[in-house]
Amino acid sequence: MSNKPTAGPALEISHLSKSYSGTTVVDDISLCIEKGEIYGLLGPNGAGKSTTINLITGVAKMQAGSVRVFGYDNVRNYRETRRLIGVMHQEVVIDPFFPVGRALKIHSGYYGVKDDPAWRELLIETLGLGPHADKKMHRLSGGMKRRFMVAKALVHKPSLLILDEPTAGVDVELRRALWDFVALIRKEGTTVVLTTHYLEEAQQMCDRIAILNRGKVVAVDSTVNLVKHIERRTLKVWLDGPVQEVPPSLAEFLPAAEEQGRVWRFSLGANQRSGQVLKILYSEGLGIREVETHSPSLEDVFVNLTGLDSAGRARR
Repeated sequence: MSNKPTAGPALEISHLSKSYSGTTVVDDISLCIEKGEIYGLLGPNGAGKSTTINLITGVAKMQAGSVRVFGYDNVRNYRETRRLIGVMHQEVVIDPFFPVGRALKIHSGYYGVKDDPAWRELLIETLGLGPHADKKMHRLSGGMKRRFMVAKALVHKPSLLILDEPTAGVDVELRRALWDFVALIRKEGTTVVLTTHYLEEAQQMCDRIAILNRGKVVAVDSTVNLVKHIERRTLKVWLDGPVQEVPPSLAEFLPAAEEQGRVWRFSLGANQRSGQVLKILYSEGLGIREVETHSPSLEDVFVNLTGLDSAGRARR
């Protein structure tokens, strides 16, 4: 039985739906992810990201739609698709019975894949698990458990790697090591699907991004194009002292006060310049201590589309 990728997209999701207790959590989602992409699947808490991942991997049963992994249907050809996918779930899932090295040695066998000692040792070395190879899971720190989960997701050499919040709660060292490793395996042809609350990471790493909200896809585009959709820039001005109201002539710049009026934030359209704002402030005798401009980011796109930050807090 072959587990090699076939022709076609790495992952093709068509009209996928799932409900729990009458509540729809995945609502008619369709996505197509090409081979070799790093693809971001973003959304606030409760948007349906983890459920979508569970449907892709066969952990949950879909109620409508289909999923194809490198051309294989994940229901009819579930053995092939599970061999082709490696997944690091958001929840820490570990094996309490075996030490790290032993657990990784036998894990490929769960997929019918022969253990590759050289690859396994590379994972252990790259993820800093070498000093802990003889330890059982209960002796590992939280960060080391997540490192083990990354290694476990990769040990059978999947063609599609799904990382569900891989850097949540981990240190900067592991975060950098993980992204360096993701960049490496991507060069070798591995397709990566990523969910993360760290939107700066997604902006730096992802070729394309789908944003989910309340179970629906609200945007799909390249990362560059998504950011381009937000034309407005932000000008942040620190004043010498608190000011309760700025001049009415600045109303078109949508002024918003912070820090009891000591800081004011202005929104600049495509044809507006920060000098216009500063000129008016100077003419009114308002002393300026510091100025900061901010170009649109993926977080701005996210908030604009969902009204929430990545943790699900209202931002409008």
